[in-house]
Amino acid sequence: MTHGISTYAYFWRISARAPRPMTLTEMFTDTARLGGRVFQICDYTPIESYDAAQLADVRATARDLGLELELGTRGVRPEHLRTYLDMAAELGVTFVRSMLNTVDHRPTPDEAVALLKETVPAYAAAGVTLGLETYEQVSTDDLLTVVRGVDDEHLGVVLDPGNSVARLERPVDVVAATAPYTVNIHVKDFAFTRRDGWVGFTYAGCPLGEGLLDHDGMIAAVREARGERRVNQIVEHWLPWQDEGFEATARLEHQWTQHSINTLLRSK
Repeated sequence: MTHGISTYAYFWRISARAPRPMTLTEMFTDTARLGGRVFQICDYTPIESYDAAQLADVRATARDLGLELELGTRGVRPEHLRTYLDMAAELGVTFVRSMLNTVDHRPTPDEAVALLKETVPAYAAAGVTLGLETYEQVSTDDLLTVVRGVDDEHLGVVLDPGNSVARLERPVDVVAATAPYTVNIHVKDFAFTRRDGWVGFTYAGCPLGEGLLDHDGMIAAVREARGERRVNQIVEHWLPWQDEGFEATARLEHQWTQHSINTLLRSK
């Protein structure tokens, strides 16, 4: 498995809270310096406005740094997925992550199957794999119903078991169910902590290896189910904003990313 970093590992450093948000080039450079081999441009809407020359520059920058690129978006409407397929061709991308729902579209499993059957053959013809992420808005059973319904090796699951906890699905169950269909993994750890006065819990991210994610078990399950198929591991975080402000938050975000990459390097 090849390891890399997502824009979500730079969540605060590219946000409106940053005095000067990081650019794609800066994220690429940081990823390469940290030891990442892949960069997933995920839910980064500015790239949708890039023209051919700008996309060519992005591709060249990643190539010069030795990075493979992936894309990430949301939704299953054919016109939107075709836009990302065209972008994938410009960037030399062979993997695109998506999610079933958008703000204005929540398809049923049957509707999602019908829509994806309009698009996935074009992805297959281009040699691009589309992955649908596990998350709380859609049950894992429904997600797998969609993947099985389309029945194409170029459509699979982006495994992120932490997302499904909010749906009261156990990470171990999500891993077991999706491992045979997994085409990409989002690596982030997570934990519950008691609120002040023991009034409920906060569910948030934590450094990899310090929370509830059984990373070794997850990787073993996917390897057993997928055999020699390449499945990239992409680092993300759920880092809460720090009370000390942006500099403290950005520093911790960087530390978590470095720690995650080092952990993945040791576990190869």
